[in-house]
Amino acid sequence: MALAVVRDLREYRAPVSEEELAEFETDVLSGFVLARASAGLVDSTIRNDTNHLELIRDWFGRPRWEMEPADADVYFGKVLRDAKPSTRTGRAGALAVFFQFLELRHKVELHNLTGRVVECPLDEMNRPRASVEPQLRIPPSEAEIEALFAGWREELVT
Repeated sequence: MALAVVRDLREYRAPVSEEELAEFETDVLSGFVLARASAGLVDSTIRNDTNHLELIRDWFGRPRWEMEPADADVYFGKVLRDAKPSTRTGRAGALAVFFQFLELRHKVELHNLTGRVVECPLDEMNRPRASVEPQLRIPPSEAEIEALFAGWREELVT
């Protein structure tokens, strides 16, 4: 048995320019929006997710796929520390779904372009908990309704 030279069968790619990477990032976000729309989500949900993702991108300053758990720790532990729980969980949910999309649709391509293996920066240690308590709305009593309309009647007379 003799040794043979092993050759990489993958296509050689030149390093990607910053402009190409920015275009790819835009294309990926467009694909994410289209995939969410094809899944039947309403426009407002898609818009909320993309707004959350844009805010994360603006803070991070680099493509979201470069985020690591330590970055998510800083973002959710310091930047959003005083934000409402619904904001924190909404933003975390959008980021988690985006990374699922990246892993399912662009894992190989991202590795070929950047050398990075896509992995969601949120894990069991830093994922914001959905501790939003449901708000029970109790209707007003008959006496409260009568007092409200009586007050309006008096205002209309004067």
